[in-house]
Amino acid sequence: MHFVDLWLTRSLSMCLLLQSFVLMILCFHSASMCPKGCLCSHSGGLNVSCSNANLKEIPRDLPPETVLLYLDSNQITSIPNEIFKDLHQLRVLDLSKNGIEFIDEHAFKGVAETLQTLDLSDNRIKSVHKNAFNNLKARARIANNPWHCDCTLQQVLRSMASNHETANNVICKTSVLDEHAGRPFLNAANDADLCNLPKRTTDYAMLVTMFGWFTMVISYVVYYVRQNQEDARRHLEYLKSLPSRQKKPDEADDISTVV
Repeated sequence: MHFVDLWLTRSLSMCLLLQSFVLMILCFHSASMCPKGCLCSHSGGLNVSCSNANLKEIPRDLPPETVLLYLDSNQITSIPNEIFKDLHQLRVLDLSKNGIEFIDEHAFKGVAETLQTLDLSDNRIKSVHKNAFNNLKARARIANNPWHCDCTLQQVLRSMASNHETANNVICKTSVLDEHAGRPFLNAANDADLCNLPKRTTDYAMLVTMFGWFTMVISYVVYYVRQNQEDARRHLEYLKSLPSRQKKPDEADDISTVV
């Protein structure tokens, strides 16, 4: 019995030692993989905080097990294609307060369906590719950007989850319709379907062109008729102005003789 107790005690001690050793390795591994200028910690998953780290681009060595990623308050200007494709556990992504102007079409490929929160507020985004937010399930914050309100933005917002709330916070810095500038996008979209404007403009242009050609044809026909009338009048006046031909006496006698 004493032998069994001793063996159990030693086994328990070995297990605890082994567990501590594994945790140390994991912690060291996570710390060694933490991007330069960022802080990594474990709290319900790996949290990577790169806030206010003077970053000019999104780090490409982000740990695959990242759950929360904070990249706010930096100098990032673009979100390249598939930059987050290996972060399959990512739930929160904060890119607010940067200088982001460009978001590539496949920027969120790999994380669109796992993200719960995406913060792109306080940037310089004017427009995005119509497929940039495809399949995005996250609640997106995109306010305080100089948005250009057009058909593409309308399509983008319609494809996003909770688009009503998102659209209500988007203010049109510029718009395809001047009267919408400075107004919430939701109001602008309710006033007019921005995706029909190009078609209407094309229709109007076609009508104007056809009317122009029709006017030219009518004008030419009227000019041609009037010109012919004028030429005919002049010709008639010319004929009238000619002296009338009178019969000679010899011609009259000849005619009488023949008869």
